[in-house]
Amino acid sequence: MTTAASEPAPFTFDASSFRNYDKQLHRYLARRLTQRQDAEDLAQEVYLRLLRIDATKRVQKPVAYIFGIASHVVADFRSESWQEHERQLDRDDESDDRASSPDELADRLNLQQQLERAFARLPQTHAMVLIAHKHRGLSYEEVAAELGLSIHTVEKYVTQAKALIRTMTWER
Repeated sequence: MTTAASEPAPFTFDASSFRNYDKQLHRYLARRLTQRQDAEDLAQEVYLRLLRIDATKRVQKPVAYIFGIASHVVADFRSESWQEHERQLDRDDESDDRASSPDELADRLNLQQQLERAFARLPQTHAMVLIAHKHRGLSYEEVAAELGLSIHTVEKYVTQAKALIRTMTWER
């Protein structure tokens, strides 16, 4: 008589599992963020998302699952930070109608020149995709249709372009 292999019990996330992975998760987040407080906040978001998991869902590799969620939380955070940065730039553009001091104009010119150099260092398709998505506000689907690329490729190019720009040195 053969016995069927029993399925492993579903892994559930509770306070003890959080303690088991807490240091690893904080180290992972701290390496990807500039502010330590942001890492603390995002760790809490990861824990909240883990608590919302359906109890019947079978998690075979809990560490991979936790870090998968953490990578999504970091990506969401960066996207929100980028969007806030763009909103601030829009507000700054609206206030440009008022007289600007020579120092402010010099700073803006310097930033514009740095951005032009940064875009010149990007592969042409990456720059086109990033400009279409971030500057012109097109969705990934619209960019893909306009440039004849797949949506996945557009997502990949935006992510790679942002990563390249983040690694560049910026003058102040």
